[in-house]
Amino acid sequence: MIKDGLLWTLRILVGGLFIFSGLIKVNDPVGTAIKLEEYFDVFSNDIAGFFYYLKPFALYIAVFLVVVEIVLGVMLILGVKSRFTVWSLALMILFFTFLTFYSAYFNKVTDCGCFGDAIKLTPWESFYKDLILLVFISILFLFQADLPKTSAYWKQISVWVIFITSVSIAITAIQNLPFIDFRAYKVGVNIPQNMQPSAPLEYTYVMKKGTELVSFDQYPADESLEFVEMILKNPDALPKISDFSVWNEDGDQSEALFSGNKLIILTSNMSKISDANQEDLNALVNSLQDSPVTPVFIGAATQEEIESYLNKNNWKITGLQADATVVKTIMRSNPGIMILKDGVVMAKYHHNNTPEAGEVLDFFMK
Repeated sequence: MIKDGLLWTLRILVGGLFIFSGLIKVNDPVGTAIKLEEYFDVFSNDIAGFFYYLKPFALYIAVFLVVVEIVLGVMLILGVKSRFTVWSLALMILFFTFLTFYSAYFNKVTDCGCFGDAIKLTPWESFYKDLILLVFISILFLFQADLPKTSAYWKQISVWVIFITSVSIAITAIQNLPFIDFRAYKVGVNIPQNMQPSAPLEYTYVMKKGTELVSFDQYPADESLEFVEMILKNPDALPKISDFSVWNEDGDQSEALFSGNKLIILTSNMSKISDANQEDLNALVNSLQDSPVTPVFIGAATQEEIESYLNKNNWKITGLQADATVVKTIMRSNPGIMILKDGVVMAKYHHNNTPEAGEVLDFFMK
């Protein structure tokens, strides 16, 4: 009885965590793909060059992994094909544990993306989480003979429904934007405000006096003390956005971007920018000429590449450069559209959902 209760509890815990993790990431498969590309870059340099050739397939692998997480979690809780489920979970957690240990030990990928952008874990926190899961799944593996041998027909149907639903959600999120935006640039965020600390930063200064370590709230004037380290006491006050910057040959243009009404078209990769809805984008940009809204193009590219793209589309608008990682964080579409009002994010659009000029102007008439 105790063993059965323990196994049932472990099934709920492990299955529930896999479902939770998968649901967060199925909301944003593009984000998971970006994280996989980071791993492939690291592994291609450190382990084997063939990982580099997996990068073009990162999005497909991301969808597969997040859907499998959800489906296996459901199968474990419902007791569908228990032997196959436990074996699959064991292989997955071994793989994830290796990834998180490698990231933590060698400090390669600072965020594993285990829970997408919803819950940020340090590399070591991610590893310890996977280690606990590995122990739980190992227990289920050892006692898999005591897990359900058969399952009701409705449970098997439920698994297929979950599978189809998960794939559909993933595809919809890719073709549009994530249903829930957990990132620092979500709608409603005041970007310049979030680039500032929420409170004055407070530090503890650790100094060495002989062999003794002494801490101070203010940097001491005693020159006989040897500085050791400076520890931030209120890390929650750090800026939520620390890496935003846009520029051109005249220097940083962030302040100008945050002033007035802006419609921003962003691309994280000029070589892979989609032209599927180019006519809609052209119509939008042209319709906003001489309007209260200023269109701006921001690209993770050289200024020459940006100007060439603007000339090709006959866009008489400002073109600015930005870091690719920042653009990918802001927008899960290439290209994508963001509407700013004095630095506040009013709306974001996938290029598949390019708005009309009237819809954009409505944001500034309220």
